[in-house]
Amino acid sequence: MKIKGFFEDVGGASRVTRRRQEVYDKASPNAKPYDPIGSVARKLHPGFIELEVSEIRDASPTAKTIRFKAQALPYFKAGQFMSIVLNIDGSRVSRPYSISSAPYETRGQDPYIEITVRKAKENGFVSDYLYEKVKVGDRFKAEVGLGEFHYEPLRDARHVVALAGGSGITPFLSMAKEIRFGKLDMDLTILYGSVSKDDIILKEELEKCLCDRVKVIHVLSGEDPDWTGEKGFLNKDIISKYSSDDTSYFVCGPQAMYDYVEEQLDLLNIPKRRIRFEVFGQARDITKYPDYPLEKKDEVYDLKVIQGCKETSIKAKASESIAVALERAGLKIHTACRSGACGFCRIKVLKGSYYVCPVNDGRRSQDKICNYVHACSTYPTSDMTIKIDI
Repeated sequence: MKIKGFFEDVGGASRVTRRRQEVYDKASPNAKPYDPIGSVARKLHPGFIELEVSEIRDASPTAKTIRFKAQALPYFKAGQFMSIVLNIDGSRVSRPYSISSAPYETRGQDPYIEITVRKAKENGFVSDYLYEKVKVGDRFKAEVGLGEFHYEPLRDARHVVALAGGSGITPFLSMAKEIRFGKLDMDLTILYGSVSKDDIILKEELEKCLCDRVKVIHVLSGEDPDWTGEKGFLNKDIISKYSSDDTSYFVCGPQAMYDYVEEQLDLLNIPKRRIRFEVFGQARDITKYPDYPLEKKDEVYDLKVIQGCKETSIKAKASESIAVALERAGLKIHTACRSGACGFCRIKVLKGSYYVCPVNDGRRSQDKICNYVHACSTYPTSDMTIKIDI
């Protein structure tokens, strides 16, 4: 920093003000509202867009891939998810789904984007609707390109070991396709856990991606005397076998798998900075957490919702998140990750007590002090009054 002198430096602010006014005086009287930077940003991140189902095909005996088309598809990174909005039985709901297609497939003459949905074993309110009732021609609103589960060369090692379970394979297929097409500079080894070889999701799509930089190792946990590949769970021995000296680990699958894999990575002394977990959605059964007040689980509470000048009273079950209670009542709330991470569904609690899922508590420290919560990971334990920003 160059110092010219006391009076010159102190008087610098007034010179800037005079110079700015001179520019204003010389400017054209006709407004030029075009903002080139803002224009590019809006094209890359347009917010909600309208998608139309153009194709539905089987991805396994229990999973289907749904292809969408749109007038213009936004940019996303391989591994990110989309939040899709549906109207089911009078309820407006949204759910996140990892994108199973690759970013390069959103370009060209016939651009598209795909998700792969597995039929739920239980409590599959939205996934079962998508699996069983959606048909070609249906239209939905969606936000595309959300989440931080993607490869970042400044943060991650060149070699990534992907630990996938069940439908958790979807973001890794997106990465594998992008690598195979030459658009993503990384080496990917996918360790994919399934129960049986007959229900491996997206098996044929994965095989098409195999190359020097993409490897897929299937690990079966079910009994199959004819299977000659890896068996059991994704334990430390299997993980270590396919790791290199410098490796990052990406994990996507059900919550039970997360708990197990995290223990196995700890046994291998993997630094936390080398591990990335994809958000996995709302807890399927909040009562399973050890500190949840079980005496409250069957209660139904009054929830007063304040939106601007409007007040609405609805019912809320202690076993369901506030976000679900709002959706069932037809009240609009913006959600994305459904895992308490993104903060889109952040609300203010004015009165009442609640329980926050410990593995989905992504609040900032100040939010905890000021009684803000994320509706998708918060459960009422008394009558409550909440305020939702318009």
